[in-house]
Amino acid sequence: MLRPSRTAEYMALFRALESARRRDARLFSDPWAKRFLRPSLRIAAAAACLPPVNSAISAFIDQRWPGARPSGIARTRYIDEALTDALQDGLDQVVILGAGFDSRAYRIPGIVRARVFEVDRPATSRIKQAVLRRTLGTLPSHVTYIAVDFNRNSLAQALGAVAIDLDRPIFFLWEGVTNYLTEHAVDATLRYAATAVGRSRILFTYVDRDVLRPRGTFRGTAAVRDLLREVGEPWTFGFAPAELPHYLDARQLRLISDVDSLTYRARYMGRQGRHLIGYEFYRIAVAEVMDHHSTPVDGTARWQGELHAQG
Repeated sequence: MLRPSRTAEYMALFRALESARRRDARLFSDPWAKRFLRPSLRIAAAAACLPPVNSAISAFIDQRWPGARPSGIARTRYIDEALTDALQDGLDQVVILGAGFDSRAYRIPGIVRARVFEVDRPATSRIKQAVLRRTLGTLPSHVTYIAVDFNRNSLAQALGAVAIDLDRPIFFLWEGVTNYLTEHAVDATLRYAATAVGRSRILFTYVDRDVLRPRGTFRGTAAVRDLLREVGEPWTFGFAPAELPHYLDARQLRLISDVDSLTYRARYMGRQGRHLIGYEFYRIAVAEVMDHHSTPVDGTARWQGELHAQG
């Protein structure tokens, strides 16, 4: 029996809970999230349309895994906006690395006009495709599914086999993956992204390297590590934020922005988001492929400028 990644399922639950909130209160709507849940969690997500139930479930999650849920839903909204801007700026190839139960290929306005490549581990990809077939009757024609283990397989070979066009701008989306990989796998993936034409972008999440240390400075990290060990998915890699610009520059990538979860939570959740404890070590970075004749495109500059103005 195929089993999904537990952390991928947790993110689907967080998104399902947020989508069950009132239209005027939720940060996004992801109608697919609940479809990827096991039956017991699907029942909980369905009951969460009742505000008291939603609050109770969210409070239980926040107590057991402080900061994970609010960080997850705020970063979902942040990435939704980044992808929407990329599509509006004319980037019509999207590579979702470690796609998990990400449903942006099916819910972001205008994405059906783009070529989308979903890259993921074989088991998770098969589960996702089975859900899509049951729901839609067939797989969406604008999406290509590619089975890759980043720690073992060559991303360049996998994408080369499906004829991705490196001479046209690409938006690479790499959410919730780097912290589970080896240093070599992260390096190889970023170097591959840098082979795309200028104006291509890569958005990736990462954890501050400090959180991997036994005596790190961030609060609640021991509980996070214990839970990840319990589900068999420990974190293995992180960046030092101060070193990231130079690291990317050496790989022909220019850092456009690097924000922590306090900043993006505050943007979408106001003062409450800034004061929620936990997951301060989680970050979102956006980089652009270097090109001597290009500058960051307007959409990127616009939403990044707004974010820093509010942060």
